[in-house]
Amino acid sequence: MIEVGRTQTLEVARLATMGIFLKEKEGKAEDAVLLPKNQVPEEVAVGQMLEVFVYKDSQDRAIATRKTPRLTLDSPAAKLEVVDKTEFGAFLDWGLEKHLFLPYKQQTEKVKLGDQVLVSLYVDKSGRLCGTMDVYDLLRDDSPYKVDDMVEGTVHALKDFGALVAVDNLYHGMVPDREVHGNLAYGETRSFRVTKVREDGKLDLSPQAKAHIQMDADSKTILEVLEHQDGFLALTDQSSPEEVARELGMSKKAFKRAVGKLYKEKRILLEDRGIRLVSP
Repeated sequence: MIEVGRTQTLEVARLATMGIFLKEKEGKAEDAVLLPKNQVPEEVAVGQMLEVFVYKDSQDRAIATRKTPRLTLDSPAAKLEVVDKTEFGAFLDWGLEKHLFLPYKQQTEKVKLGDQVLVSLYVDKSGRLCGTMDVYDLLRDDSPYKVDDMVEGTVHALKDFGALVAVDNLYHGMVPDREVHGNLAYGETRSFRVTKVREDGKLDLSPQAKAHIQMDADSKTILEVLEHQDGFLALTDQSSPEEVARELGMSKKAFKRAVGKLYKEKRILLEDRGIRLVSP
């Protein structure tokens, strides 16, 4: 059976002025789908096998294309751009002539034109291909990664307990709330460090590198903020973790570690009201 939403190899059943009709190797001619004329190779013959992707056109008819979409039923998730919006939902560019519909009810966050949203593909009750931002159940828990590996992931949900991340747009990952520090946003793609591989195969992640590497990066951040604030930053050892996270996007522990490094290097002065940059 020819399936919409998947790439498959089909046989040329017959030639026509509008293109060619393709069917399964042992399938019936009446079940054939059209490959439009502008997609047909220069030399093609009945019985030839072609690899195509099958979806539905604007009249909800199954149609084939030799183009490769950015998302299929066999790929858990992909980031796609919002190119149009209506009262019923949004439309996404997935590399085909007909844009992919993202129903309003399948939007876990409000979207606007130009947004890059992480979505999965599904077939709705009428047999049409649609996108959904609820990707959690389609992600896998059999990643090849181990503790301290650096991975790339996209934040697909923000919860009270942390940020849910699609690692490689394929595997389950989570940044615990204590590691978020208010500087992770929905749809953000960045590097994470694996801190734990749980018994169920899901990954615990941190946006921070190993301590000695992260301390250098945090020190650089503090110096850059000082330079942009006329050499003074109103944070001290008594500042709350929330204040530190708001001003610098790091934990208080990381802040204290980086401040200690900079003070030891005599690059800052510690004052009652905050930190002052030492003039060169």
